[in-house]
Amino acid sequence: MNTVKILALPLLVAVMQSPACLSVTVSSSKPKVEVHEHTDAVLACEFKTEKDQNPRIEWKKKGKGVTFVYFDRKFSGSYAGRAKIEGATLTIHSVTQKDSGEYRCEVTASEDHVNLGETSVSLNVLVPPHVPSCEVPSSAFAGSDLELLCKDKLSVPPATYRWYKDNKALISSTDTSYSMDTHKGTLKLKSVSKADSGMYRCESSNSVGAPKSCVAQQLKVIEYQLSLKTLIAGGVGLFLLIFMCCLGLCLCRRRGCCKNEKKAKSTKAYSPSPPPPPPTRNLKNYKQTQSFMI
Repeated sequence: MNTVKILALPLLVAVMQSPACLSVTVSSSKPKVEVHEHTDAVLACEFKTEKDQNPRIEWKKKGKGVTFVYFDRKFSGSYAGRAKIEGATLTIHSVTQKDSGEYRCEVTASEDHVNLGETSVSLNVLVPPHVPSCEVPSSAFAGSDLELLCKDKLSVPPATYRWYKDNKALISSTDTSYSMDTHKGTLKLKSVSKADSGMYRCESSNSVGAPKSCVAQQLKVIEYQLSLKTLIAGGVGLFLLIFMCCLGLCLCRRRGCCKNEKKAKSTKAYSPSPPPPPPTRNLKNYKQTQSFMI
């Protein structure tokens, strides 16, 4: 047993002094960051090296490709002039939605055996509601179905929606003739009537800022002078009348009624006129002429 301990002690000392233990370590105390738009975002990055006291620090942002944020001890692109670095921690001033994404902190210690360490930090920029775009038809016929649309594409997290009619909030239930989707922003009106006429507006909201509403728009429901059933019955009757006329005309042609009438008209129109009578001659004068000739 003592022999095993004696052999293990030098092995442990050798492992501790091995170059493989000399490596840079990189971590973040806050790997997920959420901040409001136009505020400062602090992306924490802590590192530790075994030998190298002046490692190289780089920040990159992942997206469709990889772009440099901090490289060769200076900021690049849109980060120049609005970011700072302390140790390896990155601070971005007045962030916008374009700054959201995943960032990577890389520390290179050339004197360490494992000379590269990295950690990732995700940044989510929260955006308050914007004025939504609302689609409300100006008029509709009574009895038709309508769908009103509302959308705010800029808010983060995504907005939820609420519809108002004449400044009164609409609450969908099984007893109402309409239905709402608070996530898609749709308001569906079934078989509208005169009572559905009014001023409609939509409001978008999320957990970041105050709700925003679009300008109210007028919806006018036009009632038919005749009921829908009457119009359908009239249309069917007109169709049957036209159909019966066409059917009667076809039967008449098949039986030859139309052909005989046409033939009689054509015969009468083109009958040749009788030849004019020959001119009459005066026989008395004719005889006198013959007598004169003799």
